Amino acid sequence: MSNRTVIRGGLVVTASDEIHAEVLIEDGRIAALAASGTAAAEAWTAERTIDATGKYVLPGGVDAHTHMELPFGGTFASDTFETGTRAAAWGGTTTIVDFAVQGVGHSLREGLDAWHAKAEGNCAIDYGFHMIVSDVNDETLKEMDLLVEEGVTSFKQFMAYPGVFYSDDGQILRAMQRSADNGGLIMMHAENGIAIDVLVQQALERGERDPRYHGEVRKALLEAEATHRAIRLAQVAGAPLYVVHVSATEAVAELARARDEGLPVFGETCPQYLFLSTDNLAEPGFEGAKYVCSTPLRPKEHQAQLWKGLRTNDLQVVSTDHCPFCFKGQKELGLGDFSKIPNGLPGVENRMDLLHQAVVDGHISRRRWIEIACATPARMFGLYPKKGTIAPGADADVVVYDPHAEQVISAETHHMNVDYSAYEGKRVTGRVETVLSRGELVIDQREYTGHAGHGVYLPRSTCQYLN
Repeated sequence: MSNRTVIRGGLVVTASDEIHAEVLIEDGRIAALAASGTAAAEAWTAERTIDATGKYVLPGGVDAHTHMELPFGGTFASDTFETGTRAAAWGGTTTIVDFAVQGVGHSLREGLDAWHAKAEGNCAIDYGFHMIVSDVNDETLKEMDLLVEEGVTSFKQFMAYPGVFYSDDGQILRAMQRSADNGGLIMMHAENGIAIDVLVQQALERGERDPRYHGEVRKALLEAEATHRAIRLAQVAGAPLYVVHVSATEAVAELARARDEGLPVFGETCPQYLFLSTDNLAEPGFEGAKYVCSTPLRPKEHQAQLWKGLRTNDLQVVSTDHCPFCFKGQKELGLGDFSKIPNGLPGVENRMDLLHQAVVDGHISRRRWIEIACATPARMFGLYPKKGTIAPGADADVVVYDPHAEQVISAETHHMNVDYSAYEGKRVTGRVETVLSRGELVIDQREYTGHAGHGVYLPRSTCQYLN
């Protein structure tokens, strides 16, 4: 006996189309679409009918940059895979790609196994892994080939955080050369960490210790310089490159230039860079610590170039870099020394709503919203068309979205395991009403009906955005 659901009366929005259509779901997949009111659609019968009249029917969001349970700065990100994936579902995201971490002196396999152990049986939605490569050597390079074969097809390197995740140019080049051969995609945290550490030390010696100095020492020019260097190293290696959490006008310019040259270079930004600024870092007392992340928040004038980059496709993806630390007890580790504030913001629950607000505000179109939040991340990281679209054969990861509902974002009502919201008090138009993951109701009319263990691990193919 098949398990059938019909979603009737909604406007189906994908990256390529907007159509008033009924959606038939069977055994966890999209079985068919038919224009509303047609005989074919009227003839469908199902055990469950969802009325989406006046609503959007969207593909589930794909957040390709999260850090659940990440060890950082002497503590751990406060969301577990259980709490973090539940919050993601509340926000209309049905797939995350998190980062497994290789410790220096350890193998990639050890890091990957550790992250599988954290996530397995705990996720409310489907998940995959990127691999953070902290220690490039001959063995690591061989392991990269094996990981690509088994579906971990992207590798993150850091030009920042000397002594923790940092790779020098030679290590970066070697990893890029390997990925050019094995089809993997290098993801780059592009900031000149060696220079930043000098500026941090100098600021502390001058007695500049408040959170706002975190943004001042991590200069936009040092993001741009590292972005430029990463692009040229990738060009030498003949490899594609994906630059994570782009925050600055000057870095966007480097990506645009590379793309104008025809290079396979891609960029991601995050809601915090589109909606927050150094004004938040400068909030009185220690409040600014809530907004400490790297790359840092920039002055407001950078936002226009980020929006433009999203419209012109010089930036392809909006992910969250969700890495929450509670204000009490975690962010407070940096009281009196901004360099000790754990870097990261909560956001996995807010991304789809904030981007819908951007549609309302005229920054992007509806289809572009779905492109940057669902379809392109799925294509970039080898999950399309299983994820990221509503089409026959795709997983039935579907969001019924009310574009007229108004809400106020607040820590009082969010589901992330963190004691503050980066967007506290922000009014937005649009809200998730119902979420299906592989045809199963996870959110039903604003009620959580999902459970830990529903989410399955996703081996991924290589980057499909190059095709």
